[in-house]
Amino acid sequence: MSSEPTSVRRRPRADAARNRERLVEAARAAFTSDGEDTSLEGIARAAGVGIGTLYRAFPTREDLIAAVYRAELDAALDTVDDLLRSASTGARALRAFCGRYAEFVATKRGLAETVRVGALRGAAEAAGTRDRVNAAVQRFLDTGATDGSLRHDLLADDVTAALIGILLSTRDTTDAEQTGRLLDILLAGLSRSPARTA
Repeated sequence: MSSEPTSVRRRPRADAARNRERLVEAARAAFTSDGEDTSLEGIARAAGVGIGTLYRAFPTREDLIAAVYRAELDAALDTVDDLLRSASTGARALRAFCGRYAEFVATKRGLAETVRVGALRGAAEAAGTRDRVNAAVQRFLDTGATDGSLRHDLLADDVTAALIGILLSTRDTTDAEQTGRLLDILLAGLSRSPARTA
């Protein structure tokens, strides 16, 4: 049995985890800003590690893409509890989530420019994206139905589909405010009108 202190034995694993996190963050920024021009060497430099460290953590470019995709999806979905606590209504919480999800999709577009579409689709399927987003949306719908800010007849997958439709239709727009306006229109359609709440 080794007499080496536990903290010393675990250090390489902790270092590897930190390196992985730095690589994912550097890759996210690079893929979003540079698209297909992103180099793995540049990502490694930005993360403060060598290219060998990058390849040990992510043997292929697609592995790195998948890790960035999962991290961004997790970050978007991790906002759900905070939004439900801080927003005054389920409708307001859902609108804030739609904005956060739009940011995730913007990152995803940068990823799509760097790999085959099939590779990104595989990452999305592996992450269970649609099911996880539907589950998050359902929480907002349940809260909004309870507090009276959202209609009772809404299906989570319909809302998700409408959200995705907006984000796809505005991906090439030069109007920076258009996505927000369309999300506001979507939420207006999901909200209960004064006549329906009377």
